Amino acid sequence: MRKIAVLLIVLLGVAHFATVSRCEDDVTEEKEEVDEEDSDDEDDEEDEVDDTEVKDENGVLILNDKNFETFMEGKDTVLVEFYAPWCGHCKQFAPEYEKIAKTLKENDPPIPVAKVDATVATDLASRFDVSGYPTIKILKKGEPVDYDGDRTEKAIVDRVQEVAQPDWKLPPEATLVLTKDNFDETVNNADIILVEFYAPWCGHCKRLAPEYEKAAKELSQRSPPIPLAKVDATVENEVASRFGVTGYPTLKIFRKGKVFDYNGPREKYGIVDYMAEQAGPPSKQVQAVKQVQELIKDGDDAVIVGVFSSEEDAAYEIYIEACHALREDFTFRHTFSSEVAKLLKVSSGQIVVVHPERFRSKYEPASHTLTVKDSTSVSDVQEFFKKHTVPLVGHRKPSNDAKRYTKRPLVVVYYGVDFSFDYRKTTQFWRSKVLDVAKDFPEYAFAIADEEDYAEELKGLGLSESGEEVNVGILADGGKKFAMDPEEFDSEVLRDFVIAFKKGKVKPIIKSQPVPKSNKGPVKVVVGKTFDEIVLDTQKDVLIEFYAPWCGHCKKLEPDYLALAKKYKAEKNLVIAKMDATANDVPNESYKVEGFPTIYFAPSNSKQSPVKLEGGDRTVEGLSKFLEKHATKLSQKRDEL
Repeated sequence: MRKIAVLLIVLLGVAHFATVSRCEDDVTEEKEEVDEEDSDDEDDEEDEVDDTEVKDENGVLILNDKNFETFMEGKDTVLVEFYAPWCGHCKQFAPEYEKIAKTLKENDPPIPVAKVDATVATDLASRFDVSGYPTIKILKKGEPVDYDGDRTEKAIVDRVQEVAQPDWKLPPEATLVLTKDNFDETVNNADIILVEFYAPWCGHCKRLAPEYEKAAKELSQRSPPIPLAKVDATVENEVASRFGVTGYPTLKIFRKGKVFDYNGPREKYGIVDYMAEQAGPPSKQVQAVKQVQELIKDGDDAVIVGVFSSEEDAAYEIYIEACHALREDFTFRHTFSSEVAKLLKVSSGQIVVVHPERFRSKYEPASHTLTVKDSTSVSDVQEFFKKHTVPLVGHRKPSNDAKRYTKRPLVVVYYGVDFSFDYRKTTQFWRSKVLDVAKDFPEYAFAIADEEDYAEELKGLGLSESGEEVNVGILADGGKKFAMDPEEFDSEVLRDFVIAFKKGKVKPIIKSQPVPKSNKGPVKVVVGKTFDEIVLDTQKDVLIEFYAPWCGHCKKLEPDYLALAKKYKAEKNLVIAKMDATANDVPNESYKVEGFPTIYFAPSNSKQSPVKLEGGDRTVEGLSKFLEKHATKLSQKRDEL
């Protein structure tokens, strides 16, 4: 037995040794395989490092930032697709693009077909204004020709072969180029023309350029054509300054030399549609009495109608000219019908503003009339529109807020405003309470507003959880706002609140972070409660950045902004500050924040007219130039303090 036991132990030992040897061999083999894979990876990495080599992928050449220029040298025509690896349209287009490459390779002479990963070759993507995928360009002697046709083999091949012809030349731009020598003549003779003031270095201008040119092309083919033009404002300073150009791009509409703001979109189809509408008359003709009756009965805005004998009527010409500048703020109508004139109780040569039935009250006339005389100016007509289109207590909505309710102080009564049949009675019940007060305070504007439309505004007033059916706020000058303490609403309650506000007994509501206990850093921290104290201090110049904690541009700016503050730390009458505009109210309407970061310089002698940094250079050097240009309190101006 002992011998058998010894034999078993020996056999187990041999088996264990064999297993260990085998495991070690496997590990060695695996290690060798890994080493070989690592070696292959290193070889691959070595291959990848050589970005200058132009590789071929199914007949399509791969270009990047490093090999692009060398490849393009001496080539007449090249088709290039800018793509993103994750783009579904690009993936779908890939097989068609490979067919195009095969077809153009057989062309006489062959035409190279290439693609660029725009997410990697960012320099090229920026250079060729690539903003969507896939973007197709035909390069003719290095100059890009946009391709906007169908993404089919036949359409693209036909266009490339056309461009490849020896006598083919880039068509002239449809956008007119204006200088001081031809500007006045061009805009004075044009019935309507859109002019872009741009700067060559401006990123927004570069992005707009291809869309603007496409719109110019399409509008030039209309009958009659609508011209688009551009002015390099960095060269034509005199022309730009005449029209108050302070940022880029600035777009203006001119009608026979008279300038109007452009408030439309900035892409091809939006520009085309907007300008087509602008080219039409600003007032629509009404011929039937029923049209006007329906507007008065069911409308929710003032009905403006000019009554004239004909289009040759001098009063009609004044009316139309007055309408042009305000065509986006009001809906204008005119008539040559005696029946419509009879309905409106006016005669030829008069303009009437009629309030719709829902906004009429015993405290104000239902309509207002202006007789257009030889002495009546266009501005007289425009003032008439502005003065009479808002009723004593109107309905403030997001769609009319900026056009109708800019007067301050504005008393706003918030509740469930609904003029549909089932809720009209309740809506008018609360509105009548407001009318009782509004009639006694003509110096203030009054409006009702739906609480759901202005949920954020109510939250800012601290009234979103008031528990009351009706809440009241006052929006005052300088962006200040005041809230009525929640209580059961009635005319007398509202009257008491308005009187208290008038006497200065109501404190403004300001959303604010806590005031910093210590604020001795180079960049001063401003919160809602300290805005007036720091920014509006008339003894000091103030540069203030409004930022958002999540904003990438703000984070990128931070080190430069801090370095700027350190550079000027010896200046006792200069404050460099920042404010989290997402956590604090900006209690002054002169400091509008519509994006991040927004930077203003508030000179000591002009706090209500701060200077906004528009685009440009946000480096220490660029900010220094901006600051020193507008400073009033620097002890000395130089590059290095």
